[in-house]
Amino acid sequence: MLETQRNPNIELFTLSEVVDVQGYVGNFEIEILQHARYTNDDCNGCGSCFEVCPATNPCGFDQGMKPQQAIYLAFSQAVPMRAQIDMDACIKCGNCQNVCELHAVNFDQKDTRFKVKVGGIIMATGWDEYEPEYGYLGYGKFENVITQLSLERMLAPNGPVVGHLHRPSDGKPPESVLFVQCVGSRDINRNVYCSSGVCCMVSIKNAKLVKSHDPSIEVVVAYIDIRAAGKGYEEYYTASRKEGVKFIRSKVGRIREDSRTGNLKVVLEDTLSPDKTIREYEFDMVVLSAAMMPSRTFDKLNEVMNLSKHTSGFLKEFHQRLNTVDTDVPGIVLAGACHGPKAISESIMQAKGAASSIGKLLSNGEYRISLIRAISDETKCARCGMCADACTYHAITISREKGAIVDNILCRGCGLCVSVCPSEAITVRYYRGEQYESQIDAILIDALKEGGSS
Repeated sequence: MLETQRNPNIELFTLSEVVDVQGYVGNFEIEILQHARYTNDDCNGCGSCFEVCPATNPCGFDQGMKPQQAIYLAFSQAVPMRAQIDMDACIKCGNCQNVCELHAVNFDQKDTRFKVKVGGIIMATGWDEYEPEYGYLGYGKFENVITQLSLERMLAPNGPVVGHLHRPSDGKPPESVLFVQCVGSRDINRNVYCSSGVCCMVSIKNAKLVKSHDPSIEVVVAYIDIRAAGKGYEEYYTASRKEGVKFIRSKVGRIREDSRTGNLKVVLEDTLSPDKTIREYEFDMVVLSAAMMPSRTFDKLNEVMNLSKHTSGFLKEFHQRLNTVDTDVPGIVLAGACHGPKAISESIMQAKGAASSIGKLLSNGEYRISLIRAISDETKCARCGMCADACTYHAITISREKGAIVDNILCRGCGLCVSVCPSEAITVRYYRGEQYESQIDAILIDALKEGGSS
């Protein structure tokens, strides 16, 4: 991130969101809303204002496991290294303004809107962890049931507990931990997809980390299937077993809590044992490996981007096998988990592909398109809108005066609109019915000539 900030060819707009996108490949106009930070460029992130701020909120970066002042740094390596104020928590006491020697705090700062011109767009909106509903496998109901992201922050050396593993209920080190796989994924009632083995490998990594903190801790992983398909992943899985991590092939249906100790009682059926053993186990902590979900902010963004999505909610590529980087809108490409669940290595590879695709496109100086595009006859058009509803590329709009209007940049000439038009008002250039008839007539004439000569 620091290298990005220092690069003279990169302009960063932090604390910002895209609110409108107009134009087409090579000529996009982006409207950006930059939220007020309430500190100016003189702020150096020294932190003196944090110490005097009396207002707090749960820290989102640390999964709510510690409080955070109303004036704060987003995280320790934030770029830029400037404080920002959460006005929902701020009581405007003025302590931060009074203590700041650089006079960097400005409560009168306003949100700003501006537009930028760009030739191409790379979508890299990331992902969010699936949040189970209250009470599902004890989540939100029992303090000692947490998700992988909470465990990640707990184990991090710069986290809320400085890397020391402890139970949220009483702060004591756990003697046993259960990891539950496929929470919210591979489930027809939640998400039918698998998170591409990422959850499996994160559980194995964190199970090894827990063991490295204290080898005496009993660590058990309840799984449906261990999907360790990446390079070196199977070896990593085998190494975790050698370190004492136990794997039980079982689905967890219910978790209950011992109200006296806070321990969690889980019934597991070992489906790989000869007698399908069913036992009730007791654990100090349960960690839910939740699914990777599309970023929660993306739906709002896509109201202006109009990109196609899979049924899973992730962005749809132009072709599932032959082109997994480009979208169905020329000039807009995908990078990372906005396209679907993937590991860091896959995200890096796709990011390089996205940069290459945009670089090749913009370096040509011009963008050539084939004119195999849909065209509409306004005298025949009934303005029913069926073609616009059928178009997966959002290339058709309906005008009361002109009927169906086709955007030649967005249209890909697939012909889907032709198949649904009840009045035959829309056709695909070079693929009209009379052209087909002429070709068929020519083929038949040639065939008759050949038959007569033979």
